[in-house]
Amino acid sequence: MFEIQTENRNIFGKKLEPFRKKGKLPAVLYGPKEKARPIFISLKDFKKIWDEAGESTVIQLNLGDTKKEVLIQDVAMDPVKGEPVHVDFYAVLMDKPIKASISLVFEGISPAVKNLGGILIKVMHELEVEALPKNLPHELSVDISALASFENKISAKDIILSKGVKLISNPEETIALIEAPREEEAPASEEKIAFEEIEVVGKKEKEEEEKTEKEAGK
Repeated sequence: MFEIQTENRNIFGKKLEPFRKKGKLPAVLYGPKEKARPIFISLKDFKKIWDEAGESTVIQLNLGDTKKEVLIQDVAMDPVKGEPVHVDFYAVLMDKPIKASISLVFEGISPAVKNLGGILIKVMHELEVEALPKNLPHELSVDISALASFENKISAKDIILSKGVKLISNPEETIALIEAPREEEAPASEEKIAFEEIEVVGKKEKEEEEKTEKEAGK
């Protein structure tokens, strides 16, 4: 299990900036039987674990006097730097099932795309499941090689779940399908374009000539 070291935190608001510059990431721990607890963690360590574990894998917070199994509940990002600026950790009860949204990973090659020129449409990018924290999958695989024609589609019920994992999303929801290639509109011929340009130029010259004659008549 992934583990993150923590420090107690009693700094809040704008006073956090100097600590962030030193690589400390403010966070908070809470849960059904856990009083909200402000902490600091290493930004470097968190980014590494977040990249590997994601938000559906149970990780362990080392609080010094105890350890808590948690899920990454929410990550606030700096809109300019794209770096995490705050994290919410949710303390889970290991013997109680929880619901979580699991990312879908599309694998394989669709014959309808390769041989028929179809377009792969990814309708969903995650599924909601329920399981004990220890059984939550990090990600779910979607094998698109089953999409051999434009009539084929992959639904939520087609995804293979490991033992102890229950699908919560609507089983009939479409995850992926193939769209027939769009026919491009034939470009206008060069002769037609040239004729239209000549017609417009000629029209302008005629209008200028008529305008000149009227002015001379006056």
